[in-house]
Amino acid sequence: MFRPLTEDEKEAIERKKETFTGERLSLNFQDIEVRAVLQLLADFTGQNLVTSDTVTGRITLRLKNVPWDQALDIIMKTRGLAMRQNGNVMLIAPTEEIAAREKLELESQQQIEELAPLYSEYIQLNYAKAADIQTLLKSEDNQLLTPERGNVTVDERTNTLLVRDTAAKLEDIRRLVARLDIPVRQVLIESRVVIASDTFAKDIGVRFGATKRSELDNHFLDIGGAKPGYLNGTSGIADTSFVVAGDDEAETAEALMVNLPQTLSGARGGGINFILGKVGSYLLQLELSAMQQEGKGEVISSPRVITANQSKAVIKQGIEIPYQEASSSGATSVAFKEAVLKLEVTPQITPDDSVILDLEIQKDEADFTRSVLGVPPVNTQSVETSVLVENGETVVLGGVFERTDQTNTERVPFFGDLPYVGFLFKQELRRDENSELLIFVTPKILKAGLGLR
Repeated sequence: MFRPLTEDEKEAIERKKETFTGERLSLNFQDIEVRAVLQLLADFTGQNLVTSDTVTGRITLRLKNVPWDQALDIIMKTRGLAMRQNGNVMLIAPTEEIAAREKLELESQQQIEELAPLYSEYIQLNYAKAADIQTLLKSEDNQLLTPERGNVTVDERTNTLLVRDTAAKLEDIRRLVARLDIPVRQVLIESRVVIASDTFAKDIGVRFGATKRSELDNHFLDIGGAKPGYLNGTSGIADTSFVVAGDDEAETAEALMVNLPQTLSGARGGGINFILGKVGSYLLQLELSAMQQEGKGEVISSPRVITANQSKAVIKQGIEIPYQEASSSGATSVAFKEAVLKLEVTPQITPDDSVILDLEIQKDEADFTRSVLGVPPVNTQSVETSVLVENGETVVLGGVFERTDQTNTERVPFFGDLPYVGFLFKQELRRDENSELLIFVTPKILKAGLGLR
């Protein structure tokens, strides 16, 4: 019983098919010598042909409109032949003969390497670490050094390799070092850390807009979202009218770049603007507005660091808490433990100039309300993720929440405990806060000389 082939089976058959690209021909011979057919194919293609004396026998074939290289492949498989090509010269011989010849050549090459004189050479590296190249050269998988003869040492002070090997191996090592000893691309990591708290009755609005920059007669024109910090009254919602910048490019930059904290005037709140992404000449602008009504200030940090491609950058900011610890002998010493905000970023530049960011954020906070022997415990919150962003695009990390619910009561002794009138002699303060840690990370690929790309 027959059934039609599935799509997967058809794809598997297509993958098994060999691709032949030669000019098509037709052959129809009865009991012809193999050497004559090979000579005919050489004349048809214009290739130089060397046929071993051990190629003998006769063959019958009828091929119609097939590529010449496919016809040659069929003839060689039928008669147990193999081919090696060097430039436009084809060598055809029985498979066993070619295998034996290649084995002999390999053994001769090994003997030459064993007897070849050794030379020493100093190779100074400019960008790569000499110890890393040494490890690569000594790896048994790579076989870059002559076994039991080649050797490489490192002078760490001058970042220089001392290589001792045959002339052929030294040439291979020089080519390898030239490919690897190149400057590594660098990435500028800009981060903005915002702790948004309900203590100032925040109102965060998020709107996406497109901003196009054009230049006419040396005047810059930007049309986009609201100006930073421009809010309607006390509502905390930014004006959605378009903004047209003037001649001064600095005014244009205010609507595009992050600038924290913003100056507050009257009942207006602070504003946060930053570039989210780019599509050609258009910029996707994300605008955040926060309303402050209780006179509380945001906790903001804006560290920047430059790191090499695929190298980890660590940013830490916080305090070290001292505490006493006792040794087995009874002596005490002062030690420290960290309570910091730590950002670890490992960028990887892709071929299309996007950036893969491996991010790890940890926020530690000392809780002095629950101290033990004067040493507060450390509350830890962390976020770990990996994202793909375009060059200059901003990624926003959030989700680290904290809630504080605390009640303090102050009273006058005796009078504050009296029924019915005791409330006149005591005061109860309740603190209920919700906060979220928001981190904005922007990678920017640097050109040589630390210029922004």
